[in-house]
Amino acid sequence: MDFQFTEREENFRQEIREFVKKNLPKDYYGNFLEEEHDDKSWEFAMSIAKKLAEKKWLTIAWPKEYGGMGASHMEQLIFKEEVGYWGIPGTTMGISGTGWVGPSLMIFGTKEQKEKYIPLIAAGDPDGVWCTGYSEPDSGSDLASLQTSAKREGDEYIINGQKVWTSAAHRARWLWLACKTDPTAKKKHHGISLVVVDMKSKGLTVRPLENLVGAHIFNELFFNDVRIPAENLVGVENKGWSQLMQALSFERGGAVTSCGVCKRILDELIIYTKETGLIKKSPIRQKLADIAVDIEAARILAYEADWKISKGMTVIYEPSRDKANCDVLFEKVSRIGTEIIGAYSQIDTLNSNNRWRKLKGMVQSLYFICMGMAIAAGTTDTQRNIVGQFGLHLPKAY
Repeated sequence: MDFQFTEREENFRQEIREFVKKNLPKDYYGNFLEEEHDDKSWEFAMSIAKKLAEKKWLTIAWPKEYGGMGASHMEQLIFKEEVGYWGIPGTTMGISGTGWVGPSLMIFGTKEQKEKYIPLIAAGDPDGVWCTGYSEPDSGSDLASLQTSAKREGDEYIINGQKVWTSAAHRARWLWLACKTDPTAKKKHHGISLVVVDMKSKGLTVRPLENLVGAHIFNELFFNDVRIPAENLVGVENKGWSQLMQALSFERGGAVTSCGVCKRILDELIIYTKETGLIKKSPIRQKLADIAVDIEAARILAYEADWKISKGMTVIYEPSRDKANCDVLFEKVSRIGTEIIGAYSQIDTLNSNNRWRKLKGMVQSLYFICMGMAIAAGTTDTQRNIVGQFGLHLPKAY
């Protein structure tokens, strides 16, 4: 494996950093809890999304015919890493638009669906913002047990049920929904379909779920005879499980961005400990060195997955391996960070004007969100099971 970047790729990294200097406030860092929480942050994120779209960076690796830049895998890797490090907002078009809805529609969508939805995402348009309806009150890691139903009646599906932890639902224009279309299927993985739902649909209720620090990121969704056109079915009816797994593999491919986030926090912690004199204490230096090694190890593994893809190799378990690594890394970096800044870690991160807030609130933000990140896109142990089965070829325990 050769992770050396070409001159063109290094120049591209510098171009991204120039964009950051020009378009983001000095010393800016996007707070995990703010982009969707308040209107001001959301408007700023969408304004950056529009600028990224104009440069074709918002959908950097998408084919040019879909509004992307057609960038190489390594250029995409560089962009993701810089997004994480600088906290560039507006890159996801909700929670899924650029990440897995667009790429999945390119594979499974009809010609009409591609023409209707993909250009809106690539343009950074407010109507291109998506959310994803997977989890339910009784269906988390065992996603195949979901109960939200979509019953076909003529040229429509009638949806009933509930979804929970739906990030960005209060900002999204469209919903990427997993539902049960055949309740009589013999196996629970069968009879599942993916459909697109207009968030303005009659009978759809969005109820906010504030997290433990009062941020509005998550939502509950309630479907009461919500009618959608049958043409909103993505792919083949009752064959949605394999499509869902493909979408999840896209979702789990964000390890490089996660490493960028952790590297920025590490750099900020080093600056802080030097300014306060804490760096003179051996235990502090050891903690910083400890997370520095872990970040570098996770980054190299994430690079390996992208390098394999760039060489035309198939990656199966690697995204799950890297996602599990970053789940643990997030917890460790944020925990050590709070130990270092001490009582300042208790300051409200949602109030950016608080003069006592240290490191732009990024340590607390990661600390509060890391538990959810270890569940999103499949729990850490779920990822380890995938590595065990497909990477180590261990027998199933079920």
